[in-house]
Amino acid sequence: MTTMNWGRNRQEKAMVAAAMTAAHYLAAALKAGMSRTAIETALAAVVRRSGMSEFWITDETGRIVFGSEPMDFVFPSDPDGDSQGAPFAALLQGTTDVVIQDPQPRELDGRVFQYVGVAGVDCPRIVQVGVADTA
Repeated sequence: MTTMNWGRNRQEKAMVAAAMTAAHYLAAALKAGMSRTAIETALAAVVRRSGMSEFWITDETGRIVFGSEPMDFVFPSDPDGDSQGAPFAALLQGTTDVVIQDPQPRELDGRVFQYVGVAGVDCPRIVQVGVADTA
């Protein structure tokens, strides 16, 4: 089940806060002319020092353009689609500001992850935080 709210527990609230912070950081970093390498190094440092497992940030088409590690992926454009990433398309369309997904095996590799995404603050984009299940 995917819900669109601000978090049901501490982990979800922390994930929303991390994604919102990353959205504002990216807007400021781009405005300041920071390089892709510097931005991705900062995202990777947050992952190493926090409970977050990964960050993915898209352009306005849904293609991941920044991340805490390399990833070639384009989010689906239909939020009602069947894929795990589909609900996040609502962030690109501007119909919601936050998407919180229940933990589930991800399509990429079957590992259980929970994902939270927020809308970009500088342009339409998805700013997504993932946390791996440690159980």
